[in-house]
Amino acid sequence: MVKRYANLALFYAIAAMVFGGLYREFTKFSHFSGQTSLSFLHTHYFMLGMFFFLVLMLAEKAFSFSGRNTGKLLAAYQFGLNITGLGFLMRGLTQVWGTELSRGLDASISGIAGIGHILMGISIILLLLKIKKQAL
Repeated sequence: MVKRYANLALFYAIAAMVFGGLYREFTKFSHFSGQTSLSFLHTHYFMLGMFFFLVLMLAEKAFSFSGRNTGKLLAAYQFGLNITGLGFLMRGLTQVWGTELSRGLDASISGIAGIGHILMGISIILLLLKIKKQAL
């Protein structure tokens, strides 16, 4: 599992850099100078992707907490992270393009990001409980 966590950390570090470049270059190409949700992709993927899996790697080495349900929790976490990223991407692209959103579409984009955050939150709590159980 340690190698799996390291590979996931590397994957999300690369994704974070790609999203950072996308944010910078896409806004520059579009002559956009305002605030956009695209900037959140970079930090979310670094912190909730790369950094999170690096911490899990260290926790696995220290406590060997991974069990039969850990893969399901990781899948739910990653699904939540990428749903959140999709919400930020959709919101950011519409902001840069100056697209006027209907109330329903605006709420849908917020809902997508919210569902992703909920999935990540539940997964984090369950993983922390697994680590705590193994550590004690």
